[in-house]
Formats: sequence, structure tokens, C-alpha cells
Amino acid sequence: MRVVDLKIEDVAFGGKGVAREKGKAVFVPYTIEGETVSAEIVREKKQFAEAELVEVKQSSPDRVEPQCPYFGRCGGCAYQHISYEHQLAIKWRQVRDALQRIGKLKDVPMRPIIPSLKQYAYRNRITVHAQEGVIGFFRRDSHQLIDIEHCPISSDEVNRALAELREQSPRDGHYTLRATSEPRVFSQTNDAVANALRDLVVNLVPPNQELLIDAYCGTGFFTKALLDKFERVIGIDWDKFAIATAKENVTEKETYIAGDVEVELQKVGAVHPNRPPRANEVGSGRLRSIAPTTLIVDPPATGLSANVRKAILDLAPATLIYVSCNPATLARDLKELHQKFIIYSITPLDMFPQTAEIEVAAHLHA
Repeated sequence: MRVVDLKIEDVAFGGKGVAREKGKAVFVPYTIEGETVSAEIVREKKQFAEAELVEVKQSSPDRVEPQCPYFGRCGGCAYQHISYEHQLAIKWRQVRDALQRIGKLKDVPMRPIIPSLKQYAYRNRITVHAQEGVIGFFRRDSHQLIDIEHCPISSDEVNRALAELREQSPRDGHYTLRATSEPRVFSQTNDAVANALRDLVVNLVPPNQELLIDAYCGTGFFTKALLDKFERVIGIDWDKFAIATAKENVTEKETYIAGDVEVELQKVGAVHPNRPPRANEVGSGRLRSIAPTTLIVDPPATGLSANVRKAILDLAPATLIYVSCNPATLARDLKELHQKFIIYSITPLDMFPQTAEIEVAAHLHA
């Protein structure tokens, strides 16, 4: 393998610095734009190369000392070597660039990124792996485990649970450690930023609305916060355990459906607004024959399927809020949704400080 001197030009989504050698992109982890480094080329492809950092020859003023002794080996964090303010700037730029490059969107209405109140000790749960007495996380780009005694980005309660697990000498397997005895369903791992996201969504939705459909609703995180603004709310999620939790203490306004979002949204679109739904339509008549005035979608990282995008275009709700954990699939989906919707705002949120992950809320109007 050869070692080359490189000038880092940018930081790509995923956290690796981007340099160029003879016109070819070279990706180098743990670097910052503006830095001069030496790096060892470890994989070379036709269009790009992967390298490992050997030495920082000229460092960025935004370079800081990582707080975790496992940083650089553990695959969890990508940005502990970067000051927090600059992490935010990088993530904001990555969202904008994805929307422009992948979504072909011009004049993206970007809002300032919402930071995390805590840059460390914010995670309310982690999943660790146990194998042959080693308990911890996988190494970066590897299935080899690193023994972890303390995770600096996790809360004190989670680290106490980790210490207790280590004392038990557990069997090989995966263990999810939580700060609270919350239901075993999906929830955001950063409570403060999750609450900021919920407040943002509530503020984006106008009052005195008729029907909200919250697709991928989980336990009703957004739905229940919006009850005062709607005559009726519908939550849809494939996770029957999340739906069961959502149905606890339910009001007359609320309906929750355990089912496939794609199927249920297509059923809504199939209902003609001038007649009541037939028994086999829309979850056996659970949804009225009116189009939703507001639709919220919060899909997994894979984004919206082609059929869900089509269903949204057919429904054409007055307000569409798209919450995403993947700027690339968000950009792909907005490229198509932009046919019928105006993009009012794009708000990134730093749900996962020190990592390369980014949360985004897009606000659209028909």
C-alpha cells in the first residue's frame, strides 16, 4: 500500500474527509476540510479510493481532543475530533448538498440546524454485543468486537446498565440497555432533541384542521401532540406493539392501525370524497372519505417506497411534513414530491452528536 499527501476539501455524509489525487476522490476518516494529511491508500476503485489517516500535517482550528478512549477504533462515532460548532456546520451543509445534488432542488429553504443540549451523555439506550467474554461495539468497518467499559455519548443510567451487564458475564448475543423501563418499541435516543423535533412539527401544523394521518406513527409521538389541532387523527405503523402502546389512554379522536403504510395510504387514496367508504376499503371503513389535511411521514432510513410517494401525490394533503434520518433518501423522495408540493422549509436537527447521523424535518405545502 502506498502513502500519499492529501489536502482535505470536504467532509462527506458518513463522516469521511474527501481529498483528490490525480482527479480521483479519496476518502479519509477522522479528517476535517482544510487539513493537509498523509494517508495510506487501503482500497482503490475505478472512481474513488479509501485511505487510512497516517498523520495530520496541518490541522484545522476546529480539531479537538476526542473524549472517548475508543474513538478511532469503535464504529459508533465519526466526529469526536471536530469542535461541536463545526460538526453542526458540516451536517447543515451535508443536508443542503444532498438536496441540491440528489434532489436537483435549487434555492433550498434551509433553516438553522437545531443543536443538541448535550454533546455527550445524551443517549438513552445502546445495543451492545457479547462474544466470548468481550462486551462492546463493533470496530469500524469490521465484525470484530471492542471491549467497552464506558460509552461517553451514553447517559449515566445506560452506563450503569452496561457495568451491571459486564458483571453478569452474559451469554453471547445482543443486549439493548436503556435509561428507563420504556416500552420495547422504537423511540428516539436523544430525549431533548426528540422533544425539539416534536415542538417543531407542532408549530409547523396550522390549527383547526380536519384530519391528520401520521404514517410510521410508532407510539403516537407526533399524533398525540397534535390532538388539539385536528377533529380526527389516524396513526399507521407496521409495529403492532407500538400501535398497542399508542392505543393506551386513547381519545375518541384517535384511530391507530397496525398495518403496512403503503397499503393503508393507497386505501385512503382509493376512497372517493363524495361517497362513504365500502366495507373493504380503508381498513374496513376506519378512515372517512375525506382527504387528510395534514400528512406526516417518518419512514426508516430507506425512505419512502415508490408506491408511498405515488399515494402521497394522489392524496395531495394541504400540509406534508417529512421527518427523515437519511438526507440522501429524503432528497430522492423530495425530487418526486416537488412535482405537486412547494418546499417551505428544511430543518436539520442534531439528534446524534459526535456521529455522522442527521435528522431532518421537511415542511411542504400542496
